Amino acid sequence: MRNSKASRVALAGLLTSLMLVLGLIERQFPISAAVPGIKLGLANSVLLYAIYMLGWRDSVLLMLLKALMSWLIYMNLNAMFYSLAGGACSLLVMLLLSRIPGISVIGVSAAGAVFFNVGQILMAVIMLHTPGLLFTYLPILMVSGVVTGVLTGIVAQLVMKHMKGIAGKNR
Repeated sequence: MRNSKASRVALAGLLTSLMLVLGLIERQFPISAAVPGIKLGLANSVLLYAIYMLGWRDSVLLMLLKALMSWLIYMNLNAMFYSLAGGACSLLVMLLLSRIPGISVIGVSAAGAVFFNVGQILMAVIMLHTPGLLFTYLPILMVSGVVTGVLTGIVAQLVMKHMKGIAGKNR
């Protein structure tokens, strides 16, 4: 039992670190300088792995750890609020959709990317008092979210195919 707990803590640390490194790499290579906020979301592939291979509790923990650790690294409190809002919306949708038979990892990822953007825009509307973002900027981010979510979903699906045994259980 004790080794099991130690293994889970070690895996959570490893996956959190991986999410942070992937996020750092993404910051170095922005997809589009013309439209701020668009990114591939490779860290989401790790979260997808957690949803399908570890379960909802570990997935929530990883999302929270990533947001908090990113805040500690970059020291941007506003960014943490955006990350938490986007992460919570995204994770909720992905957890729900992952339980519906027939919806692929790629579909779950695309929906998660879209709802990450929805959560961030809703936070921006609240923090900046800019409801116009819902009609001007959100549609652009939703389209980019579908595209990047599909790409991230493909990565996650390939990773899970080759790493099913690491988690020790399938939900």
